[in-house]
Amino acid sequence: MFNRTKNKKGRRSPMATVSLIVVGLMTTGGAYALFSSSANADDSVSTVAASSQSQVNQGEKLFASNCATCHGLSAQGTGEGPSLIGVGAASVDFQVGTGRMPMAASGPQAEEKPSQFTNEQVDQLAAYVASLGPGPAVPSTSLTKGGGDAAEGAELFRINCAMCHNVAGAGGALTEGKYAPKLTDVSGKHIYEAMLTGPQNMPVFNDLNITPQQKADIITYLKYVQDNSSPGGFGLGAIGPVAEGLFIWIFGLGAVVAMTVWLTAKSN
Repeated sequence: MFNRTKNKKGRRSPMATVSLIVVGLMTTGGAYALFSSSANADDSVSTVAASSQSQVNQGEKLFASNCATCHGLSAQGTGEGPSLIGVGAASVDFQVGTGRMPMAASGPQAEEKPSQFTNEQVDQLAAYVASLGPGPAVPSTSLTKGGGDAAEGAELFRINCAMCHNVAGAGGALTEGKYAPKLTDVSGKHIYEAMLTGPQNMPVFNDLNITPQQKADIITYLKYVQDNSSPGGFGLGAIGPVAEGLFIWIFGLGAVVAMTVWLTAKSN
């Protein structure tokens, strides 16, 4: 009787066994999940690296067949074109994405035209040139979508850009057959890249001159100008008050003189 009671008290509870099984399953499952996530992360990094390298390789082929004649097989530059080592992806994205490169013919300035490459090919060329040396990267969408302060951007544009591009972004003539292009139909990304890289005769506005947020504000202002027509009606190309005054002087005064002549002839 005594021994039976003692064995009953010393027997393990059924709940203890269940608890041990649950703990074992949770430990095993957690270890498996941790291992799987680590493996997936490694696979993801490897995939991104392989994709980037593949993009660079494709870009190198495109460069050799379309750009090396002027810029050299290693982008070191020739007598026909400058070195591209260190210009960065942003410069390539702007020049090739706007069709300025490759140039159709030699001239004072590379003109904008439809791009000869798809967006994917532009990205590949940019990736290849970026792999040759550090340089400005393609800006993020958050800075180019036009969500900044339009009033602040208008003031910055008037101070830094209007002397060449006109206060309304209509463009203007420069010396030696060069010109500042109009900005009324340019994407925010290309505007940002132009400020960052200084193509053609444009100065470079790095982040010390104009901060990324200020660049976003300028883009916001230009998008406002693009999306809103002239409140005064026909804008005459938005080339300024001198042209508008000349228009009124020639056509307005001409109309008054013509009306005067007509009335005099009718009275006679």
